[in-house]
Amino acid sequence: MTTAPITASEGSTTAESHLEHGHHPDLRMFGLATFLVADGMTFAGFFAAYLTFRAVNPLPAGATYELELLMPTINTALLVVSSFTFHRASKELMASRMGACRGWLLISALLGIAFLGGQMLEYFTLPFGLTDNLFASTFYALTGFHGLHVTLGALMILIVWWQARQPGRFTPQEHFGIAAVELYWHFVDVIWLVLFALLYLL
Repeated sequence: MTTAPITASEGSTTAESHLEHGHHPDLRMFGLATFLVADGMTFAGFFAAYLTFRAVNPLPAGATYELELLMPTINTALLVVSSFTFHRASKELMASRMGACRGWLLISALLGIAFLGGQMLEYFTLPFGLTDNLFASTFYALTGFHGLHVTLGALMILIVWWQARQPGRFTPQEHFGIAAVELYWHFVDVIWLVLFALLYLL
């Protein structure tokens, strides 16, 4: 059985078709960045609502709650440090030191979990409940929504940490999973810094 020879023009068409269908630009990070911008708008809505409530609906005399700064400050330090440890994990990955990369990923996840533990401890010691007043409800909505993001982020870090145990799963050339989770984690960190300033420092 013989096959017909491929002419030069047909070969050129085949090559062009391969280029068109096999070399699509990778838009996954763009998609993630778009999602984070939209998510950031949700947080911006929460922030605007909190500032509006605080301006037009002040608490009655004697009902202003002073929030303790110690635990939120510790939590802030935990999240900031976790961003640095995650960045260190990425640097180890780019140097093909996967053992060190996994170690820094695990540290980052544990710091996130420690943040959640500190947040739960704060909830148990607050002098107000969820439905006491508008301030209390907004406080729990803001911190709880952010806590949900930290929970998801810590789970994603653990997932890529587990995947990194597989030889060749992530390489300096192919590491979208870790890069995507790192971008998300830095986003969560920045949102917390804004939230910390609004709720605890203003």
